[in-house]
Amino acid sequence: MGPAFSVVSADTARAILDADHQGVVDLVERTYLRHHAGGTVNPPSYFLRFPEDPAARIIALPAALDGDPGVAGLKWISSFPGNLDRGLPRASAVLILNDRRTGFPVACLEASVISATRTAASAALAARALAGSARRVGFIGTGLIAARIADFLAAVGVAADRVLLHDRDPDRAARLARRIERADVAGTAEQAVRESDLVVFATTARVPHVTEADWFSHRPVVLHISLRDLSPQIVLGATNVVDDVEHCLQADTSPHLAEQLTGNRDHVHATIADVLTGRFTPPGDRPVVFSPFGLGVLDLALAEVVLDRATAAGSATVVPSFFSGLHPDR
Repeated sequence: MGPAFSVVSADTARAILDADHQGVVDLVERTYLRHHAGGTVNPPSYFLRFPEDPAARIIALPAALDGDPGVAGLKWISSFPGNLDRGLPRASAVLILNDRRTGFPVACLEASVISATRTAASAALAARALAGSARRVGFIGTGLIAARIADFLAAVGVAADRVLLHDRDPDRAARLARRIERADVAGTAEQAVRESDLVVFATTARVPHVTEADWFSHRPVVLHISLRDLSPQIVLGATNVVDDVEHCLQADTSPHLAEQLTGNRDHVHATIADVLTGRFTPPGDRPVVFSPFGLGVLDLALAEVVLDRATAAGSATVVPSFFSGLHPDR
């Protein structure tokens, strides 16, 4: 007999994670530091693409956290921008957790909520570390991720006097503006950038579309969450902080394009762990760009907490006989 297998729904995960935004940010911070100290296994992400729909992709993020007993797992997340025209969410995901001792899968969690939450928490953590005094915040892209980031910025004390929102779909920007205090819709991306101390890119851009370095002459902190908005020239003119150098400089992200242009990685100045531990402080003479590729270990850390709390509350669906048909290898 194998272990019991649990299933955790999106509603359950959301209720657990939304009950303690500050706790989620603290967990993300601890996991970044754990990764920096070598207490994780985080292989490259694997991309499944579709020739007939180049904008669509499904990504596999395997990862493991050391500990007693430790945990391993895989997030399988799709991004299909065309879903928005179908009235469906762009992203959908599941996450499988495995027992580190036996390798047995022990749970399947709906993971789009976990993924959006860890993205927002990591953005808020970086904002607090790099731009804690920001009073004007601009968002380029106003979908689900932007909304989650706005919630988490408030949770870590980044209190904006003014929020500017820009989206290719003005109605989407207007909907988010109704949710956020002191928020207005910006007519252009340039306005949202120029008039903000903290700029958040949360788009579905596949190639750089922001090329004017002068937009950033006031030296804002940029949370480059969508990774492919900025031209390599803008990246080369900035102080660049990433979550993990090897992960971020791949898959034609803007920092990766800068590496392809120059043939080196000199434009990457630090990881977020370097900032959190005080090993690196941005000099302040240029814009600061935080580009997080998104580490599977963050999803794993949140999923472990969600499973533990769902199990304790009786809100996980348990299938005790899931593995009952298995027999020992002979």
